[in-house]
Amino acid sequence: MIEITQVNASLDEAGDENACLIVGKRVAKRVLRCKDSEIKSIELHRKSIDARKKRDVHFILSFRVELTSPHLEREAVDSVAERDRSRVRAIEDDGSSFPTPVSDAPQERPVVVGAGCAGLFAALTLAKAGLKPLLIERGDPAFRRSHAIDLFLKERILDPESNIQFGLGGAGTFSDGKLNTGTKNPAHRLILETFVEAGAPRDILWDAKPHIGSDILPTVVTAISQRIEQLGGVVRYRTKLVDIRIDASGAITGIDVQSSQDAAYEPIETKHLILACGHSARDIFELLKDHNVALAQKTFAMGVRIEHPQRDIDRAQYGASAGHPALVAHLPNGRSVFSFCMCPGGQVVAASSEPCHLCVNGASLNARDGRNANAALLVNVTPEDLPNDDPLAGIELQRACEAAAYRLGGSNWNAPAQLVGDFLAERASTTCGKVKPTYPLGVTWTAIDEALPQHIVESLRLGLPLLGKKLRGYDRPDAVLTGVETRSSSPVTVTRDRTCHAVSTP
Repeated sequence: MIEITQVNASLDEAGDENACLIVGKRVAKRVLRCKDSEIKSIELHRKSIDARKKRDVHFILSFRVELTSPHLEREAVDSVAERDRSRVRAIEDDGSSFPTPVSDAPQERPVVVGAGCAGLFAALTLAKAGLKPLLIERGDPAFRRSHAIDLFLKERILDPESNIQFGLGGAGTFSDGKLNTGTKNPAHRLILETFVEAGAPRDILWDAKPHIGSDILPTVVTAISQRIEQLGGVVRYRTKLVDIRIDASGAITGIDVQSSQDAAYEPIETKHLILACGHSARDIFELLKDHNVALAQKTFAMGVRIEHPQRDIDRAQYGASAGHPALVAHLPNGRSVFSFCMCPGGQVVAASSEPCHLCVNGASLNARDGRNANAALLVNVTPEDLPNDDPLAGIELQRACEAAAYRLGGSNWNAPAQLVGDFLAERASTTCGKVKPTYPLGVTWTAIDEALPQHIVESLRLGLPLLGKKLRGYDRPDAVLTGVETRSSSPVTVTRDRTCHAVSTP
């Protein structure tokens, strides 16, 4: 296999996959000096946009080319001209694959807790190995879950077990939903291919910033859960982990689950427990602490969602093209403020999972054609910022901010909101400007200071003008800040060894 990178293509000549492949074949024949008949296959491997020069916005493509024999491939790579050698290389097949069925599967099922992305892929991997996992999820299947979310949005009745955070697919199904990562793990391709097999659009295989969309993801995660069951696994919804059982040596012997609020605890024997419960299953961290499972504080981030007109962001970053950058500003107080989870053409969503505790997130549909762009605008919270060394101190800080946001919004699930101009001037807002907030339950115009720690408020005030210098209009006075964003990452982690086992609990 040969990889050809750094192929420039105009926006017109590389609009879709077929057009990109025409470009790729032309480049492969020229650079590799091969004939049509010698090209066995060619695939688009990566597609990104270069907007460094506003008058020359174009695509950068890379391709994987297979010739009809390894001998031809070696000859082709050796013949590449000096000017092209930096972008042509021979590669081995670096793809990951699911395991094949094992011959000595234990009788007890391994148990996976949580059917978000991590839990689904853990259970799918175990199922592919013939281990018939039990996957338990406290929330609903995807489509029943959407009814619970609709009830919250229409009647303001929150289901603490089935909402934006909990249910099949986890938080990513109805909020965020992007597939970006900074890691180089070889399993990435396998993950993306699994999503495509389950119904995701093919363009996630090559887009530099792949995105599925909250309108398509429910179908995708449902298909993955069905595949787990076809392979002998069991998926149980509305089933909550309520206790773990540990023997005298400290090892797991089983768990207790509860299938409804009034049901008796049901014991399940297992020696193999994967916790993929996500950052919002706070009761699980409390349970682990009660059982002396080693936990540790970790750095996380909190802040607000910021909304701008989508076309203004596009114009500032790409001229006549489309997209959005991630931004960061390093501040004189030693902290940083940064954008995260950009949702182009999306909306701010109601991400609460506990009564009287309000938090927000963002989501985009696959088309990403809404009027506003929104992103998290965050500041890090380090263990040094917390009041004590309790491993759950970060969770308590999140809860305090969410409770304050609920009160500021009017204690009716309205979200507190403030214009950037008013926030910078340290005055409460009373109405919106040209940017109309998209939070579906409505906003209460106020000052958001009370809902966040002082160091975050101070850093946001220092950082917004600096971000406005990096991206024109980012600090426009009528951009909308909606609070609070508290769930960008977990404030606590289970202490694990190199094999991801809990150091305290085999």
